[in-house]
Amino acid sequence: MELAPEGKNFVIVKEHELPALMKELEKYFPHSLKPDNRTNESVGIFCPPDRLERMELIKDEDILFDWHSPIYMNFTHVGIMYKMEEIFREKVKGKLDGHIYGDIYVHECPAELDLALEPLAADEVIMKPLCIDDVKDIHDLYPARDIECLELFEKLVRQLPGFGVFTNLDNELAAWSLQSYYGGMFSMQTKPKFRRKGYGIQVAQSLTKLVIQRGYIPFVVIRPENDASRGLYMKLGFRKAFESVRGTFLPFVGEDPLPVKSAMGVENGTSTEVEIPLEKQNALTRADTNGTLSEKEPVEC
Repeated sequence: MELAPEGKNFVIVKEHELPALMKELEKYFPHSLKPDNRTNESVGIFCPPDRLERMELIKDEDILFDWHSPIYMNFTHVGIMYKMEEIFREKVKGKLDGHIYGDIYVHECPAELDLALEPLAADEVIMKPLCIDDVKDIHDLYPARDIECLELFEKLVRQLPGFGVFTNLDNELAAWSLQSYYGGMFSMQTKPKFRRKGYGIQVAQSLTKLVIQRGYIPFVVIRPENDASRGLYMKLGFRKAFESVRGTFLPFVGEDPLPVKSAMGVENGTSTEVEIPLEKQNALTRADTNGTLSEKEPVEC
């Protein structure tokens, strides 16, 4: 598919313009999160949360947007998502489906990162960087592996740092934490039989320090019902910055919406898609008018 270099209100940035653009955008990270680079099916919108009226420019943008195809948006500021929902309903009478709600926590308290932790039992486990051989184990442990493809994990491990706690006896992966783009903490997981040993906070602390050293502001998406992760990251100096939503905008064809397909990874220039059955999508409704959402029938992720 050929990319249109210019739309009605937007243009594709030229390489020599990127440095100046990034200086402007970094004022708002992580309020605007990096999308998966896919035309139509994966869209990211960068907009200062206090200037959402600027999104009106999107209304008549029908060159860079295909309004009659599903539009997937990754975790995005709730204000941006609401505005996009209003525009989408006006354009094609469609709906935002498959909502997943997540709070964005940003590392804001450097002093708390040096939290004194119990050292790992050197005779039992060792912490070391993740490598490509660990990917299958990581993917098997990931709770949303049905919608996140193995190739995505391979790409992340090849390009970005991560840490794992491994047993000395048989090199079994007990816990892991992996960086995503722009300082995002992709996920932190501990196998059930190794929980309550402090492995999770060890890998999260080590990775957070490394992400800062690499020049990023660490942030993480935490589901609102995940008390354990919230408590862990708050101990390390993360604070809630804003609420976000991810989901797919579905145009109606006749009386039924199109099926949902969300892009989950790109490997060697080839996009990987996983179709999400409608019965597995969870619905979110507005609980009030101040940007708070309530969740029904949550899907594990």
